[in-house]
Amino acid sequence: MNGGGSSDMTLAFELEALKELEDPEAVFSDARSWSEYVGVISEKPTYVVTNFTRKNRIRQDFFSGPRGREESLENVESQFQTERHVFVGTDEDDEALAESVDWEYLPITEAAEAAGWTLAEDEPESEPEPERRDDWP
Repeated sequence: MNGGGSSDMTLAFELEALKELEDPEAVFSDARSWSEYVGVISEKPTYVVTNFTRKNRIRQDFFSGPRGREESLENVESQFQTERHVFVGTDEDDEALAESVDWEYLPITEAAEAAGWTLAEDEPESEPEPERRDDWP
């Protein structure tokens, strides 16, 4: 993706796809360099998306708000009339959604590989053992 294709593109990430990335902020920054518009789509309540994007310092051009995902993608497409509309998701349901609204679909694993993004580790790192002190009761 990096540098490939048209920059006249709207890129929508499913919230769950963003959660699979090690550094969502860097991904959004990178995607902005080759996409016209970048945003987040989710079935989750607005505050969940807002909390995630704030925590990760993501400035999005659009988000799903109180709408469902299908309506959100249709609305985004009508507002942001670019040559391409690409939906990055995680599973068959996301792929079926993209197909139903005539968006291109790209699994997060393929998007990450093509763009050089790092996926978060599947297993969270274990907490380091607290330092033991012999002189402590």
